[in-house]
Amino acid sequence: MKKMILAACVMFAFIGSASAQQGGLNLRSQAALILDAQHGRILYDKNADTIMPIASITKLMTAIVVLDAQLPLGERIIVESADIDVIKNTRSRLRVGASLTRRELLRLALMSSENRAAAALGRAYPGGIKAFVEAMNNKAFELGMGNSYFVDSTGLNSANVSTARDLAKMVDAAYDYNIIREFSTTATHAVAFGDEDHLLQFSNSNHLVRSRNWDIGISKTGFLSEAGRCLVMQAKITGKPVIIVLLDSWGKNSRIGDANRIKKWMEIGFARKVRG
Repeated sequence: MKKMILAACVMFAFIGSASAQQGGLNLRSQAALILDAQHGRILYDKNADTIMPIASITKLMTAIVVLDAQLPLGERIIVESADIDVIKNTRSRLRVGASLTRRELLRLALMSSENRAAAALGRAYPGGIKAFVEAMNNKAFELGMGNSYFVDSTGLNSANVSTARDLAKMVDAAYDYNIIREFSTTATHAVAFGDEDHLLQFSNSNHLVRSRNWDIGISKTGFLSEAGRCLVMQAKITGKPVIIVLLDSWGKNSRIGDANRIKKWMEIGFARKVRG
């Protein structure tokens, strides 16, 4: 089924793009792709083959590699100084010395885009971060992501690059993992640390997962100055599963605005078909 979807992506690329552009959808994101996940038909694409930094969208591949390795999710991993971000100097609520299970690190990396969580997952992989990055690129090759390249597990390095078309393949693959679907769409989660008597609350970086108007199966946000604001989702719109990829959207809320514009565009189009 997955091979059929990927083949159909290529087959319908130009036809889908032309018809979508004529449909009057105007997105703020510099690159975008909307894929009918059930039939493999591209409904819209914009600069879908432009190679761009993808920021924390990278963490979806991080989760796939961790789960493919079947590492024990209950194993505790201690956050180390090596997990501190020295590229962008981003802050983290996970202190050096904190002990969390691999399951908790996965949840925090996916839902709240926690960089130290993603860094610890890569570091704790058999063979260390070098072996982990190699596994990421091998998986990208396996999925047919020929224009993608990974250099770390967090996405903090702008050398993590891909295209909207490649990322649609990654989102499609990620949907096969129950844990990724659950963790990436968890609205909030409280983490208890052994040396503290209180819970630390984390929230999803995509507030659309808390909206009653959306039925989201996969979600991941990303932001770097080099990448702009990015968003990938698998969601049901008018009962139909679609994959949405939005890259390099400038403005704090423009990627969310684009997602809502896509939803409205599809709902209006579907209503017209029903009336016709």
